[in-house]
Amino acid sequence: MSADTFSKVDEMKAAIEADQPGDLQALEQFRIKYLGSKNVIKALFGEIRNIPNEQKKEYGQRVNAVKEAAEAKYNSLKQQLETAAEEAAVKDIDLTAPGEPIELGSRHPIAVTMNRIIRIFERIGFVVADDREIEDDWHNFTAMNTPEDHPARDMQDTFYLQNSMEMLLRTHTSSVQARVMKHTQPPIRIIAPGRVYRNETVSARSHCQFHQVEGLYVDENVSFADLKQTLLYFAREMFGPDAQIRLRPSYFPFTEPSAEMDVYLGTETEKDYRLTKGTGWLEILGCGMVDPAVLENCGIDSTKYTGFAFGMGIERQALRLYDIGDIRLFFENDVRFLKQFASTI
Repeated sequence: MSADTFSKVDEMKAAIEADQPGDLQALEQFRIKYLGSKNVIKALFGEIRNIPNEQKKEYGQRVNAVKEAAEAKYNSLKQQLETAAEEAAVKDIDLTAPGEPIELGSRHPIAVTMNRIIRIFERIGFVVADDREIEDDWHNFTAMNTPEDHPARDMQDTFYLQNSMEMLLRTHTSSVQARVMKHTQPPIRIIAPGRVYRNETVSARSHCQFHQVEGLYVDENVSFADLKQTLLYFAREMFGPDAQIRLRPSYFPFTEPSAEMDVYLGTETEKDYRLTKGTGWLEILGCGMVDPAVLENCGIDSTKYTGFAFGMGIERQALRLYDIGDIRLFFENDVRFLKQFASTI
């Protein structure tokens, strides 16, 4: 019985040596047969119970040697066949053929517009300030002279965090102004670009999330004339040297006096006539002199310092610059739409 069993080990060893897989597919069959979960070598290990005790050690060593031989042959052939397959694949490549073109990405039109606005204001001394998008009630509303009964504090206008009436998604980047004024003494000259959130119905002209750039200048003897000249400079840098602006009285809780700024588009084309409702003027931003209460809330002496602030939606500027008719296109991630800006820097 033991002699027959030992001969089976020798036959298995000879079969492994004779088996010569010629490709990776045949090698996989070799692996399954000799090294897989149901390999034929396991049957030899099962015979060990029929071997006399004095021969068990020798038998086990010989079966282990067969298994090791199968593993060594598999590993050696695997390396050889994979190398041969790679070399064959390289031979089929025409090294003189032109390479595959690499598609370049593009900046999002919102990012392009934001960077353009930033560069315009940086040229006259404004620096960029950035801060959190999840804000507390004080910095977002109270510091900005927005009373508790103001409609903007209602759940229908603001995204509050779950189970909290103190933490919210900021509704404007004015909260950045508040944080800067709390920790910096004038002169202050900043712009605060970033994403903001309001609980609005999404339509062609509005979205529940959008981007803003707000500006703040606080120093001694800052006047409304400084504000007007700054905004005229911006309009002409943004829309062309012949751009005309007008300021209309308005209301914001954090500025006094307050104004809306319009840019003149004219009524020569049907589109401009429709966009401006026949007036020729398009509202671009809101602005005004910083309310003394806001300065005091942030620890700045309102008897010594004055300032102006302004804020604009970046999407609205992009709609105007690139002649886009629907604000929702900015957030749909449609590559066909975004490719139009591939050459824009």
